[in-house]
Amino acid sequence: MNTVVLPAEWAPQAAMLLVWPRRDGDWGTGLVAARDTLQAVVNALAARQPVILVAPDVDARHDIGQRQSEARLAHEGVCVADVAADDIWARDTGPITVIANGHRCFIDWRFEGWGGKFSAVADNALCAKLHAGGWLGADPLARQDWVLEGGSIESNGAGTLLTTRRCLMDGKRNPGVDSRALDTRLREVFGAHTLHWLEHGALIGDDTDSHIDTLVRFVDETTLVYQGCADPNDAHYAELAALADELAGLRDANGQPYRLIELPLPRPQHDPDDGHRLPAGYANFLLANGCVLMPAFDDPADDIAAVRLAECFSDRQIIRIDSRALIRQHGGLHCAAMQIPALPI
Repeated sequence: MNTVVLPAEWAPQAAMLLVWPRRDGDWGTGLVAARDTLQAVVNALAARQPVILVAPDVDARHDIGQRQSEARLAHEGVCVADVAADDIWARDTGPITVIANGHRCFIDWRFEGWGGKFSAVADNALCAKLHAGGWLGADPLARQDWVLEGGSIESNGAGTLLTTRRCLMDGKRNPGVDSRALDTRLREVFGAHTLHWLEHGALIGDDTDSHIDTLVRFVDETTLVYQGCADPNDAHYAELAALADELAGLRDANGQPYRLIELPLPRPQHDPDDGHRLPAGYANFLLANGCVLMPAFDDPADDIAAVRLAECFSDRQIIRIDSRALIRQHGGLHCAAMQIPALPI
């Protein structure tokens, strides 16, 4: 019998994939701050597991080397891969790994810049080039000629997936493909028996059309943490309240309601240049071996989010990473990293 599993993110990890910000990218005056943030992420991870760090061009490679020579950036446990990339969002451009019959297999989905919003030629080729260069090891790579981003799906590691209809059925990613065909494909590729399509949930400023990793995350097989909003005057209030109601109505594979834990919403974060609101939230945390990297925004809600995540992951260290530099480009910690699961014993 063939078995396919999309491991939960709390399962043991063999490595974490990240991409260093390009000087010629969209970071502008925020480049140094973005690189400093990635430096903090790499240092936290490298103390616990290997890191595959993509250097997308010569300047990025030089900056990485300079920081390592000055002992600001970890050297041990960090493998630098010289592979072109458009941006840093490895969650959406890196491989999604399944365990098929006890063996690891990398799935390379087509990437088109979140429905064609941004140039993505290099990002679409990232998986293939990493694999061809040996950076991912000898496990096979399977190309799917459908569009899917890693941040758009969430797995409990036991056959249940979460996603949002607003993202996957927006008509731009896979035009002409109906929800039934996509549902079937997701179940086949990821070995899922239960697939929840959420209708509600959105953050202002989100370029991804409601990626699930900005809204709802599994923390165990039957517990969901979700992005809430307690302020009736906040523009997010109605939409996130509708999301909470929808989650309360979900039933797991055994017909039981999920345990739900609400995360607070930080005070509004705004772009320093033009003032538009940024999609800041706490659901975009990153799980790694022995720790949780939690986005922080120099906000009182940081403390509340840390306590609630600590309750979910009592065996892991909660590490706060100032994510204000990343949110300027409408992304976060989880968006910037893709785990490579360890093989089961």
